[in-house]
Amino acid sequence: QEGRFDAKASDEDIHTANERRLKELIGRTAGKLHTGRSRNDQVATDMRLWLRGSIDDLRRLLCKLITILLERTEREIDVLMPGYTHLQRAQVVRWSHWLLSHASNLSCDFAKLKTLYSTVNVLPLGSGAIAGNPFGVDRKWLAQELGFQDVTVNSMASTGDRDFVADFLYWGTLTMIHLSKLSEDLIVFSTKEFAFVELSDAYSTGSSLMPQKKNPDSLELIRGKTGTIFGNCTGFLCSLKGLPSTYNKDLQEDKQAMFSTYDTLSAVLQIADGVVSTLKINPAKMKSALSEDMLATDLAYYLVRKGVPFRDAHDLAGQIVAKSEKLNCPMSDLTLEQMHEISSFFDADVRSVWDYENSAEQYRSAGGTSKAAVLAQIEKLKSDVI
Repeated sequence: QEGRFDAKASDEDIHTANERRLKELIGRTAGKLHTGRSRNDQVATDMRLWLRGSIDDLRRLLCKLITILLERTEREIDVLMPGYTHLQRAQVVRWSHWLLSHASNLSCDFAKLKTLYSTVNVLPLGSGAIAGNPFGVDRKWLAQELGFQDVTVNSMASTGDRDFVADFLYWGTLTMIHLSKLSEDLIVFSTKEFAFVELSDAYSTGSSLMPQKKNPDSLELIRGKTGTIFGNCTGFLCSLKGLPSTYNKDLQEDKQAMFSTYDTLSAVLQIADGVVSTLKINPAKMKSALSEDMLATDLAYYLVRKGVPFRDAHDLAGQIVAKSEKLNCPMSDLTLEQMHEISSFFDADVRSVWDYENSAEQYRSAGGTSKAAVLAQIEKLKSDVI
């Protein structure tokens, strides 16, 4: 009546506690509750019930974070920035394209949760200890009553099966990798050396000694917690490795790993939500970080459009880069005559290459960084997730 269940010292476990309380309420008839049942199939059922609901919670949190990323993408689609490989400036991209790279990873995690739900949503109850139920229990009916889509196939496999827990832990590991990568990017972008973004005071802290510091603690904690989730997955897999078939007490280690992974991911997704939604960007800093050397590939593409094979075009563009470095001037300051010393394919229209917006807009194929391609990605992710 008070919405509270009190365990007693005499209760061996949650199953006997339930039976004891039921007996207090309805008398000796409660003793029939355990007929043909085992704690082996009951605990496997309990875990699937719990994880099924927890997957729903995580899907809602993931959907919210992805939605926030997509909303920023639409608002800030005109902002250009350097794209990086090996942490070196590579090509001109849209800030929105960078946001979508993370939204895309998280949307894959979202889709995998749907598949994982189907794996979890199979009923082991009725398997008994290992041999099954001798009283002709209708397991299909039980599954329907408890909202499961099907029953497990083999009673021996059912009681010792924790593949669904391992699948969840692996999913959590991959999702944390994606969140750690997002965090690391934002940590780098928030440094004074980059200054592309500024974290809200609510998600950063000052230094106890240095007044000028603004530390990205929230993102560092996400990055740090990733190791904890790795440990949960690796540790549980090691527990499973040496087990014989069916149920063994080692399997109780599944709960600590599963609960910890859920609690951590639930908290991390909410923190990431807050960080991304309150983040301030500095478009001027992003633009000032663009440099002409990032257009060297565009110069090669210019030659390709003139009919030059790409390998040759790549070499000729490299010679232009080398010439500008030798003369200590930007590539755009080279005269047409100087460029003709390298190739007669260069013409007056080469000037169109030295435009960052044109650079981004040339990548119109699916998944690219042109405005049209970015908008198409937004619509695809919306249809997949929201």
